[in-house]
Amino acid sequence: MNWYRIVYALISVSGLGLIFGLGLAVASMILSIKKNELLIKLEEALPGLNCGACGFAGCSAYAEAIAQEGGDVALTLCRPGGGMTAGKLAGLMGVEVIFSEEKLVAQVLCRGNRERAQVKFRYSGIRDCNALYSMYGGDKVCPYGCLALGSCIRVCPVDAISYDSEGLVWVDRDKCITCGQCIDICPTGVMQYISYDADCMVACNSRDKGPVVKKYCSVGCIGCKICEKKSPEGGFTVEDFLARIDYSVKGDREEAAKACPPKCIISVEKR
Repeated sequence: MNWYRIVYALISVSGLGLIFGLGLAVASMILSIKKNELLIKLEEALPGLNCGACGFAGCSAYAEAIAQEGGDVALTLCRPGGGMTAGKLAGLMGVEVIFSEEKLVAQVLCRGNRERAQVKFRYSGIRDCNALYSMYGGDKVCPYGCLALGSCIRVCPVDAISYDSEGLVWVDRDKCITCGQCIDICPTGVMQYISYDADCMVACNSRDKGPVVKKYCSVGCIGCKICEKKSPEGGFTVEDFLARIDYSVKGDREEAAKACPPKCIISVEKR
């Protein structure tokens, strides 16, 4: 009868499936490559964020590169882990490393929104800074400012970047892991590292001369050097018509902020 043939076929297929399954299981056990103990410890020492800031595909790839015999890989590439992680890796590898203890975070050096900074044209394309930048360097007259379409927000792996109350891009320094993805994707270079302990910052990235900046942005640095004069011990220096702060200098910076004509020296607080 036909049902005998059906039962026989089912038993045959099930038997073959069982045999093949056992064969694959045995082959997996025989051919599997167990991670060595050092590699496991190196992976455990890394933060497991897989952000790619080290230049490798993820924490496992970075650990594997370190563990390879004779591999010439720096142990200080994990920016999110900082000095603590570098010290752990060095201890596992039996070497010493020198790592700066200063913690850095990314921040947007621009406060020029559409009310304060002039635009060249109205953009209605996709919300991507690089797409906008491909059109004549962006819609802003200032070629150095934030285009504010949120490309940095979308690549941040820890949601540290958002729009503030003024509609400007801002980084929460307590969430930033210093992975650098926002800096890499920014087409104008306005996203840069500052000290985590910074009390204030120069919120401008323009290297144009003061009279030019005045024409297109009301909050742009004009390179007047008043900050240097008002806070001589505040670490301010003006180069290429743009003020910058040396955060290793701990002098007063409040007077410079008060006297700054365009008010581009701002407090670094949550917004």
